[in-house]
Amino acid sequence: MVKMILKIDGMACGMCESHVNDTIRRNFKVKKVTSSHSKGETEIIAERPLDEETLKKAIGNTGYTVLSVYTESYEKKRFFRR
Repeated sequence: MVKMILKIDGMACGMCESHVNDTIRRNFKVKKVTSSHSKGETEIIAERPLDEETLKKAIGNTGYTVLSVYTESYEKKRFFRR
């Protein structure tokens, strides 16, 4: 699994976050997506990296601009009971 962190310009409120999240969910197979307008960032958890150009185009079509994309390996946190 991977975690992709996108820096996005143009998000100003919670509704902007929803527009970005909905666009990503509609166009890509993801496990989780969350956005923060105050940080100007979106985090995506997916099985494999998403195509960056397609991602930028999909988000660009909603009126926002992807400034950068950072991808790292992601391991689900496990909780142990004693």
